[in-house]
Parts: sequence; C-alpha cells; structure tokens
Amino acid sequence: MLEVEGLVKRYGKQNAVNDISFSLQGGEVVGLLGPNGAGKSTTMKCIVGLLRKTAGSIRIGGHDHLSVPAKKLFSYIPETPHVYDLLTVKEHMQFIAQAYAVEDWKRKAEEWMEIYELTDKQDKLGRDLSKGMRQKVSICCALLPDPELLFFDEPMIGLDPKAIKNTKRIFKELKENGKTILVSTHLIDSVETIADRIMIMKDGNIIGNDTLANLKATLSESDDSSLEDLFLELTKDE
Repeated sequence: MLEVEGLVKRYGKQNAVNDISFSLQGGEVVGLLGPNGAGKSTTMKCIVGLLRKTAGSIRIGGHDHLSVPAKKLFSYIPETPHVYDLLTVKEHMQFIAQAYAVEDWKRKAEEWMEIYELTDKQDKLGRDLSKGMRQKVSICCALLPDPELLFFDEPMIGLDPKAIKNTKRIFKELKENGKTILVSTHLIDSVETIADRIMIMKDGNIIGNDTLANLKATLSESDDSSLEDLFLELTKDE
C-alpha cells in the first residue's frame, strides 16, 4: 500500500530525514515513534506531499504519491488540526464529501459526528471550536471518504478520554476492514496495544522496525520490558 525508498529531506546542509526506506502492507497498523526532532512529522509530510522531498521515491497503491490516483487513496490528520473559520462542522463534512464524491455522505457524516459527540456542535463555526473539537472534526473529515490508507500525526493530542477510547476502537475496526494506518505519537501506551509493527526514528534514521515481540526478543534482556522501556533504551544519547 505504501512504499518509501531512499527518502531524504534536507534543510540547508542538515538532513531532517536521512535516506530511509520502509513499506506498509494492507491491513496493517504501524506505530511511528521517536523523540522530538527525530523526523516523524517530516517523514509523514513528505509522504502526503506537504513537504517536497530532497531525494527518494514514494508510491501509494502503486502510484506516485503526488498523483491524483494516490491522493484518492489516503487521508491525513495533522498534529495541529486546521479547520475553516467560516464553515460549520457539518459544512466541513459536506466539503470533504463533495471533494471525494462520497455517496450517502449525510448518513455517514451523522454517524461519525455522533461517535465523536459533534452532533450538537454541527452548526458551530470552525473559529468557535476548541482544539479538541477541531481535532475531532479533522478525524471525522479524514474518515468520511473511507480511505485505504490513513496517516495520523499525534491523533490523541487534545482528545478527551472517551474520544481516545473510540479512536483506538476505530483503529482496530479499520484494520479488520483491511485498511492501512501509520500513526505517529509520543503517547507510547496508546499505540502499544493496537500496532502490528513499531518503527522507531532517531536523528532522521529508522533505528527499529519490527513487531513488538521481535523488538523485545532482539533488543531486550527481559521479557517484561515494555514498549516504553525499549523506546527509551533505543533513543538514549550515547
């Protein structure tokens, strides 16, 4: 579903992403972890086309990542949710539905708004929404077109406990339906229970990319090590 080969993103003489390669298969949830400045968001923004890569190739569903056929396959939820100030919550859903030619969009939009408790907020303007509400609108808009591939950059930030629980449940349901998810987060415990595979980045490099069980077997002396323990061990300064 996603193939990244030799991705480099350079700012001046400094590499933010340093010649990384990885792939995501259909029906797979992959957690992308790393300390601040590791290159997680930069990698994701290069994949979705918000940043121009310096080198490398990125293909989504066999298509170049900047092509229209590729863009029809994925949704992206940024770390900082952006909404239109003068569109209501419902108008955001209508805008996405028309852009992606979503059939029966009103029913689907109502279902997502109900899950994220936005039904009574559907006539509020974007400028009047709290950060948490904006995040919920962003997630609903991303889910509405029923994409094959979803990119979540810190999806749990700003969400209340019920919304976090619902989002985890939705991840599992999407996976069961064959969808592919790449989720970048600092909240390690939120991804430990849902990810099939963990990728850990540090200084623009991928320093771990395997199932949690395999990472524990190869990198930890104890079977009781948590993902947090492994993460801290791998990303500690030399």
